[in-house]
Amino acid sequence: MSLLEQLNQDMKQAMKQKDKEKLSVIRMVKASLQNETIKLGKDQLSEDEELTILSRELKQRNDSLQEFKSAGRDDLVEKNQTEINILQQYMPTQLSDDELEAIVQSTIQEVNATSKSEMGKVMSAIMPKVKGKADGSKVNKLVQKHLS
Repeated sequence: MSLLEQLNQDMKQAMKQKDKEKLSVIRMVKASLQNETIKLGKDQLSEDEELTILSRELKQRNDSLQEFKSAGRDDLVEKNQTEINILQQYMPTQLSDDELEAIVQSTIQEVNATSKSEMGKVMSAIMPKVKGKADGSKVNKLVQKHLS
């Protein structure tokens, strides 16, 4: 089942259950997907493109969450956390720290990187492998740790 089909099904269910928050998030994601489809001039997005959009929406929510926490806006923190939880239901299962560590180490060996100056080469090799399954900043920190 494609992401759009899943969203449509969940949207119907949220309407029946009168779950306004979930309905709002689903509509927002659908709008983002449709906007991207129009922008790219395609009939349908690939699974990879859908994942990119979901990741972008999740990252925006996480960034906002940090801003709201630092500003002491507990009402917005709670709303944002709910949106994040709903979005994460559509993301692939996240890699564990051990799995991510193994991928980082094997990729560093694959590209024969030995210093931090080769970080870009390592990151460009790793990110397609972990797309949607790990946070980029977490990957970045692990690569820096192994290259230092």
